Amino acid sequence: MNHPPDPGRLPGQPGSGEHTRFGDRIAPWVFEGSDEPLVGRGTDLDRIGAFLGTAARTGGPLLLLGEPGVGKTALLAAAVSRAADHGMHVVATAGVEYRARLSYSGLGQLLEAAVENQPSIVLADALAVALGRKDGPAPAHDVVADAVLSVIRELSHHRPTLLAVDDVQWLDPASALVLSRVARLLAGTRAGLLCTSRPEAESFFDHGGLPVHDVAPLSDAASEDLLVRRYPALVLRVRRRLMAEAQGNPLALLELPVALSGSQQAAAEALPERLPLSRKLQTAFASRITGLPAATRYLLLLAALDGSGDLQVLSRAAAGRCSLKHLGPAERAQLIRVADPSVVRFRHSLTQAAVVELSTSDQRRSAHRELARAWEDVPERQAWHLAQAADAPEEHVAALLERAASVIARRGDGSAAVVALLRAADLTPAGPERARRLARAAYTGANLTGDLRDVPRLLDDARRTAPGPGSLAAAVAGSAYLLNGAGDIDTAHSLLSGAIALQPEPYDPEDTTLAEALHTLLMVCFFGGRPGLWSQFDATAAKYPTVPELLSTARSTFADPARTGPADLARLDAAIAELAHESDPLRIVRVAIAGAYVDRLGGCAEGLHRVVAGGRRGENITAAIDALFLLGNHAWLTGQWEQLRLTAREGLDLCDQYHYPMLAWPGKFLLACTAAACGDHRTTRALADQMEQWAGPRRAGVVRVYSAHVRALSALGQGDFEEAYQQATFIAPAGTLPKFAPHALWTVLDLVDAAVRTGRQEQARDHVTAARTTGLDNVSPRLSMVLHASAALAADDDRHPGFDDALAVEGAERWPFDLARIHLYYGERLRRGRAPGQARRHLGSAAEIFLRLGAVPWADRAGQELRACGGPGRTTTPPETTALTPQQQKIARLAAAGLSNKQIAEKLFLSPRTISTHLYQLFPKLGVTSRAALRDALERLQQQ
Repeated sequence: MNHPPDPGRLPGQPGSGEHTRFGDRIAPWVFEGSDEPLVGRGTDLDRIGAFLGTAARTGGPLLLLGEPGVGKTALLAAAVSRAADHGMHVVATAGVEYRARLSYSGLGQLLEAAVENQPSIVLADALAVALGRKDGPAPAHDVVADAVLSVIRELSHHRPTLLAVDDVQWLDPASALVLSRVARLLAGTRAGLLCTSRPEAESFFDHGGLPVHDVAPLSDAASEDLLVRRYPALVLRVRRRLMAEAQGNPLALLELPVALSGSQQAAAEALPERLPLSRKLQTAFASRITGLPAATRYLLLLAALDGSGDLQVLSRAAAGRCSLKHLGPAERAQLIRVADPSVVRFRHSLTQAAVVELSTSDQRRSAHRELARAWEDVPERQAWHLAQAADAPEEHVAALLERAASVIARRGDGSAAVVALLRAADLTPAGPERARRLARAAYTGANLTGDLRDVPRLLDDARRTAPGPGSLAAAVAGSAYLLNGAGDIDTAHSLLSGAIALQPEPYDPEDTTLAEALHTLLMVCFFGGRPGLWSQFDATAAKYPTVPELLSTARSTFADPARTGPADLARLDAAIAELAHESDPLRIVRVAIAGAYVDRLGGCAEGLHRVVAGGRRGENITAAIDALFLLGNHAWLTGQWEQLRLTAREGLDLCDQYHYPMLAWPGKFLLACTAAACGDHRTTRALADQMEQWAGPRRAGVVRVYSAHVRALSALGQGDFEEAYQQATFIAPAGTLPKFAPHALWTVLDLVDAAVRTGRQEQARDHVTAARTTGLDNVSPRLSMVLHASAALAADDDRHPGFDDALAVEGAERWPFDLARIHLYYGERLRRGRAPGQARRHLGSAAEIFLRLGAVPWADRAGQELRACGGPGRTTTPPETTALTPQQQKIARLAAAGLSNKQIAEKLFLSPRTISTHLYQLFPKLGVTSRAALRDALERLQQQ
C-alpha cells in the first residue's frame, strides 16, 4: 500500500540547504502542496487568513501550538500558499532536531535565500559574523536581532513578507533567541512571523506574551470525513477503532491504516489488540520517550500495559525496582498528566502505543507478570495480565481468563470479551476444551459484538482443533450465523435442536451455554413464525427442574402473548424494574424483547438507550441493532415517527455494515409502517415486496407477517377494505388469535375495521370475542383501549359505550395513532347517528392528531367526514413542510436528482454520513419516507 500524503503537506527535507523559488515564494526547502482542502480546519484557516491580512498591513507574529501530528505544518503550508497567492514574499525554514546544536543554522537558512535573491540587501557586520560570512567576535543576540529586523524591513519595503518557521522548539538556541526577539519588533514592518511549536516543549524560543492559536484535534465528524476520503474501503467498526486510537490526530488517522491488510480494513480479519505504528508515527510520538531515564520508561511501560491509570497499582507493580517519583521526567515532557493524586493518564493514546512499541517482548511479559501480582485482589484483571505474560499453553490461566470473559461480556464490552476468549483458547492445549472456547468466542461475537463474519473461521478452527461432533457452543454459534446471516431458519433450528438434545438430563439451570442455546432457539422459532417449530423448545424446557425465569417469561409474553397470564406479566414487570441497575446488554435486550408485544417497552427505554450507546462505542453491535429497533417499536406506538425513522435507519446502517440481513427486517417493517400511515404507498409496496421475496424461500414466517401488516395498514389508508381484510386475516383468521402469532395482537383493530367495512359484521364480532376470551384487555392499557374500540366498531348499536370506554382508558394520549383512529370511528358513528355536534368534536380531534403525525390519508378521511357533518375544511399539509434549512434544500434537490450520498458529499464537501443524517431529518419535514418521493415534495414546496 502506498503511503498517503503527509497531513503536514510539507514532506520536503528541512535543513537540506536546497533552495527553491516559485513565483514570489522564496524557501530553502520544498513545500509540497495539495489540491485537496484541509478537512475540519475552517476555523483555523480563518484565523490564519485574518493574521495574514493584518501582517501585510502592519506586521506582527502568530504562534500555532499543537501536539505532534495534529496538523500545524499543514496549516503553515496553507498559510504559505495563501500568502504567495496574494503577492507576499515568503521566507521559510524549519527547526530540525539533529541540527539544533549548530549555532544560527536556523536563522541562516531563513535568510540565505532571501539575501541571494535581493541584491540590494546588505547584511550588517554583526549578522554576517553570526552567519559565518565574516570573521570577528561573536555579536550579542540583541545586536543580531536588530540586524535581522533591518533585513526584514528591507524585504517588506518592496512587498509584504511572511516568515514561516516550522517546529521552532527544534531551532538552535541562538536562532530561537534572536527570532523570539524579532517577533516582538515586527510592528510597522509589513512582515509577519508565523511559527509552529509543540505545547510546553522545552525551547529557547520565548513565546510568552505572543499571540497564540491552539491547533486542536479534529472533531469526530472531521476525523471520519478524513478517513472516508483517504481510505474509503474502511468499514464502520474499523473506522471507529482508528478514530478512538487517533483521538482526532490527522497524522494518526492517515498513518494507522497503512499497516492494516485489506481484510483488516474490511473487518474480515480482526484488528490486533495493539495497532502497529508506522515510521512517521514512531518518529512523531517516540522521540520524547527514548531520551527518558530507564526507570521512567519502565514505569511508563507498566502504565501503558495496565491501562487503569491507578498509581497504587503502578507502585505495587514497580516495588523493589523504582518508585513513582521516576514519573517526573515523563510528566515534565508532557507525555503524561496526573489527573488527581491517584490517577495518571497518557496525554495521547499513541504515546501509550509508542511506549509499548519501543519495548521488547521479554520486557512486556515481565511487566505483565508484575501487574498480575499487583492485581491479585481483582481476578478479572489478574487473569488478563497472566495471560499476556504466558508464552506457552496454561490451562489454569485459560480457565481464569474464560471466567473473566463472562464478567466482561455481562458488563457490555463484547469486543474485550471475545479477545479474552480467543486468548484463553490460545492458552488451551489442543483438544475439545480449546475448540469449545473458540466456539464460545464465535457465538459471543455473533450475538454481541457484530462479528458475524468471523463465525465460520472460528468454527473451522475449532473443528480442526477437535475433529468430531461439535459442542453445544459451536451449535449456538453456527445457528446464530445461519439465522442472522443467510436467514436459513430450518437448518439453524435443526442444528440447535440436535445439539440441545444431546445434553445430559436433567438440564442445569446454571449452564450458561445451554441458556444461550435456548435464547437463540427462541429467536429461530420466532422468525420462523410456524407453531411446529416451538415443540422442540417446549420439549427442552420440560427437561429443566426449574426453567430459567427469563426464558420462561419470554416463552409466554413474546412467543405467545395472547395466552400470557398475570404471573408471567408480574415476572416481566419485576425484570423490567431491575433494568435500571443492569449492565449486561444481552439481558437488557432480552427483557425488552419479552415486553415488546405486551406494551412494556416504555419501561425498558432507558436501558435500551444504554445498549445503543455501547453499540456506538463499538462494544455491543448486535445488541444495539436489536435495541434500536425495539426503541423504534415504542416510537411507532407512541407517535414519535420522526424519531422512529432516525432510529430505524441507524439500525439498518449497522445491519448493512455488519452483514445482519435477518435483523434488518424489523427495521424495514417500522419504516414501512410509517410509510403506509403517511400515504407513501409506493415505498410501502416496495418494502412489502422485498419482505415477501426474502421470506418465501427461507420460510421466514414473521417477515411474511410484517408484509401483511403493512399492506393491511396501507390498504386501510387508501380505503381498499377488502385488501385490508385479506391481509389482516393472513396474520390471524377472523375469530381466532392463533398460538405463537404475537403479531395478531397488533392487528386486532385493523381486522375489525376491515371486516365491518366489507359487510363481515359477524366475523368482526367473533374476532372481538376471541380477543376478550384470551384476556387481551388485561395485558396492557393500550390493548384494552383497542379492544373497547373494536367492540364498539363491531357492534350494531350506534350508541355502544365501547368508544367512551376506550377514550376513558388512563393515558390514552400516549398512543396517538390508535387514539386518532378511535376518534375517527366514533365521529363516523355519531355522524350516522345524527349527532353532528358530537361528531365534529371527535372528527376534529382525529384530524388534528393525524395531521400532527403526518398521517395524510387518515387526515383526509377525517376531514371528509368533518365536512360531511358541517365542520370546517382542514388542510392536510403536514406541518413543518417549509422548515428546511438551506443546506437541507441543496441536499434534497441533489438526492431528488438521483445522486447517491457519496456523490452529494463530494459536491458539498461533506461526509456521506452527514448527508445521510440530513436526509433522515428532512424526510419527515417533507412528509416522505423515500428518495423516490422527494421530487414531488419539492415541487409542492415551491408552489406554496
